[in-house]
Amino acid sequence: MYKFDVQHIRLGISACLLGGKVRFDGGHKRSVYCSNELARYFQFVPVCPEMAIGLGAPRPSIRQVQFAEQIRIQNVKGELDVTDELQRYCQQKVATLDFLSGYILCAKSPTCGMERVTVYKAGTNNGSKSGVGVLAAALQQQWPQLPIEEEGRLNDLHIRENFFTRVYAYHDWQMLQQSGVSRHKLTDFHARYKYLLLAHCPKLYRELGPLLADASLPEAAVAERYFVTFMAALRHQASRNNHTSALQHIQGYFKKSLSKQQKAELSQAIMDYRNGLKPLLVPLTLINHYLQEFPSPYISRQVYLNPHPQELKLRYAY
Repeated sequence: MYKFDVQHIRLGISACLLGGKVRFDGGHKRSVYCSNELARYFQFVPVCPEMAIGLGAPRPSIRQVQFAEQIRIQNVKGELDVTDELQRYCQQKVATLDFLSGYILCAKSPTCGMERVTVYKAGTNNGSKSGVGVLAAALQQQWPQLPIEEEGRLNDLHIRENFFTRVYAYHDWQMLQQSGVSRHKLTDFHARYKYLLLAHCPKLYRELGPLLADASLPEAAVAERYFVTFMAALRHQASRNNHTSALQHIQGYFKKSLSKQQKAELSQAIMDYRNGLKPLLVPLTLINHYLQEFPSPYISRQVYLNPHPQELKLRYAY
């Protein structure tokens, strides 16, 4: 079973979320969850584009303004335009962040907002929540598979679990790349993620096997296509029905080992989960218990059973 190294994984984060007094009013938006909980498991890389281009704090607030042909980043009065400086910095900075395994952004910010950033009509205070922050857009363009989330959305337990599942999977892929990708390693990687992929998106899981078996494609092309589809599958939130299917597949590996009573106990635990009577941790705990008694190397290596450290308490939502 995979062992997680504390603070081995590096996450980008909006500097204000760690308590940095970098906001336009000289304040911060410190996140207790990020600062107190996540800091024990990740090494944060704080970034504030507005400070980086020399705006200082406090400073005039800036916003996205829609002109006929483009969106500009200006202060409220319009005499300060930092569009070019911000875009240049964000593109250059993001290009150096290939070591990150995820990014947590501050919502609504004209530089960091992942979505629903207010874009004002030029010369008015009328706006629509249709924008994307300059840094967020650069991240999505440069590293399209990188897990990115806004801090506030992490209050949703399903979004939180999905985000960190992708962070740990992304990091696992980075480790594979560093060791040198081969078809054998790709096949082994895919085998370890079988049931996690089934829990998230069975359709895309079924596309990955034939891709790995396609001998007509160069190894590098297979790896690239695999990773794109792999991350797309994990972006789907795991459903109760898909979790049930994954659990039942795993259950099949114990059919020759468990007693009649143990089989009934595991089946009941899975059905109780499917019917919403018990949390996902109940059948998972039972499976892990049976693995201690009846070892199965193939099942023990399944990332599904241990996609992130238990101490993060991410599976409490299911």
